[in-house]
Amino acid sequence: MEILDAGSHNPLEGGQTFPLRFLLIRTLWDLTWLLLGAWTPPPFAAWRRLILRLFGAKVSPTALVYGSTRIWYPGHLELGDYCQIGPRATLYTMAKITIDDYAIVSQGAHLCTGSHDIESAYFQTIAKPIRIKTRAWVAADAFVGPGVVVGEGAVLGACGVAFRDLEPWTVYAGNPAKLIKLRKVRFPDAG
Repeated sequence: MEILDAGSHNPLEGGQTFPLRFLLIRTLWDLTWLLLGAWTPPPFAAWRRLILRLFGAKVSPTALVYGSTRIWYPGHLELGDYCQIGPRATLYTMAKITIDDYAIVSQGAHLCTGSHDIESAYFQTIAKPIRIKTRAWVAADAFVGPGVVVGEGAVLGACGVAFRDLEPWTVYAGNPAKLIKLRKVRFPDAG
């Protein structure tokens, strides 16, 4: 099902942006998460993963999603091994959001795949996927816009705003996000 195909729907002429069938699925999702997932304490991670899977998300058995996380449509969500989605994070999944192994999306962060074509007379809804690669970190209250790839090991600092790809193993901060420095990772001695 292509959810962004408005077809004969013209929002500026009173039409719907999304087909009725999709709106019903999203309503069912919102009610299910509210009643069965949103209130659950952190130790109920396996239960929340099950709910996400029932609505089409691809979720690793080791992924952690807090109950206060807001997910627009789980069918466009893929979570890797040991990734974490913090409290009050918002995943606006109009297009696919992929969060790879060991990546972290901190509390209050917002990943937004949807926008509007501001040059269209119809202000048409558009969407582009987001990917947070392995060992990357989107810090507290940061914003990642449509089509952005946060490279492996990259960091988007607290309250940072990214509308362009972030290079691997770098640290960005600010609005708009600017490169601050390279990220150097210390590993414990093997001996």
